[in-house]
Amino acid sequence: MPAISPDVLINQLVKNNTHPALLVLGTDAYLRDALRERAIDAAVEPATRAWTVSKFSVEEGEFTQALAQARTVPMLARRQVVILTDLQKLDEIPEEKRDAAIKDLSSYFADAAPFTILILEAKALDQRTKLTKMLFDHSLVVAAELPMDVAERTRAAAMLATKMARDRNSAIDDAAAEELADLCNGDLAAMQSEIEKLATYAGVGRSIRREDVEALVVSEKKYSVWELADVLAGRQRARAFHFLANVLQQGEGAPGLIAAMAWMYRKLLEAQQLSPHMSVFDAAGRLGMRRPTAELAMRNARKIPRQQLVRGLRTLYDADSRLKSGAKNDREIMEVVLAQLTA
Repeated sequence: MPAISPDVLINQLVKNNTHPALLVLGTDAYLRDALRERAIDAAVEPATRAWTVSKFSVEEGEFTQALAQARTVPMLARRQVVILTDLQKLDEIPEEKRDAAIKDLSSYFADAAPFTILILEAKALDQRTKLTKMLFDHSLVVAAELPMDVAERTRAAAMLATKMARDRNSAIDDAAAEELADLCNGDLAAMQSEIEKLATYAGVGRSIRREDVEALVVSEKKYSVWELADVLAGRQRARAFHFLANVLQQGEGAPGLIAAMAWMYRKLLEAQQLSPHMSVFDAAGRLGMRRPTAELAMRNARKIPRQQLVRGLRTLYDADSRLKSGAKNDREIMEVVLAQLTA
């Protein structure tokens, strides 16, 4: 069935909807947490959360316990919430156990407990399987993902940055929220962590400003990716791999490097829209960057065709999705990315 908005979800939960379960599907940890919390807030009284909310994991072998709890009448409360995470891990267990688990879930759906809100969470599901089809038939489906379109993704992440700041009893200017979303590549968990620091830096009674974001979030490691611009423009694969080995040895993680490179590609695309005769000072203001880095952006933006930049940005977004989906070998993914970008 089609995904629904969180607002519709809340309304249906409050009205004690007839769907046996809620399926939260997607890789964004912040959105999964936020959707789960909204569902819990709508389903149970705050004073009863200690005994009416329970959490289980398929990865920890707790599938059977989760359904058993879902069938158990809650004490001293009208409803309970049972959360079962890592549902995609069912595909990795032995076939006999997997078939038994699917049969048990089908049995639950056929006679679902009216006093239980069952929240099922998965990073991704194979749309062709019997399990997925059954889940989509019997669950409300909510997407825990930001839009893939770059502009929409940044806009949505910026709106969530405003909420994050408000939850921290702080505020963030619109320009600062957009800059933070851009620098973090729409990674909401990273944005939430940065807002913790930014709110403390801004202090009580002052909004987080764009210059605060530039001062705290844009680290020197973020700027080091500009060393890659000449390398990628010349398609120098050996030098690109040497750069990768160095930054990984310095402790930079693959997700952070992917985010930094995606940010660089977006800035190169923006720089292509500026007049080649624009002063570095004006370019820095338009791009929201330090002057030395803006000079690098302006110089390298003309070396890489726009079509190549767009393709590269899509490659980076695909790699980001694989990393967030629990890929095991980060370095291998990075090497494939650099091979594609220098092809």
